[in-house]
Amino acid sequence: MKKLIMAILKSIAVPAMAQAKPATCLLEEDGKTLYKGKCNFNAEKGGSFWLSHPNIEKELDLESIAVWIDYKDHATVNVAKVSGGAIEWGKFVRSQKQKACWVNDWYKICAWAQ
Repeated sequence: MKKLIMAILKSIAVPAMAQAKPATCLLEEDGKTLYKGKCNFNAEKGGSFWLSHPNIEKELDLESIAVWIDYKDHATVNVAKVSGGAIEWGKFVRSQKQKACWVNDWYKICAWAQ
């Protein structure tokens, strides 16, 4: 299953990179900042999106973070690792305080346009 998810992530991420827009991203785990800085925002249908950047790859071993909208203000997040494989970070809800952020019990993912 992980190989299938990785193949899907890579097949979609490559064409989407051409449409990437510069953004500022924040990734937190358990309230601690994992990454804050430049990123590429890749919009998909229905509000879903991808985040990627060489700095994220270097610092976190993450090739991309995919936020798949399940329904209004609810999403599933998958990450593709540079070293191979994909991990589901789980179900997220859109923050009511910070509309650019998606949160669950462990993670916070934010992306602001530059």
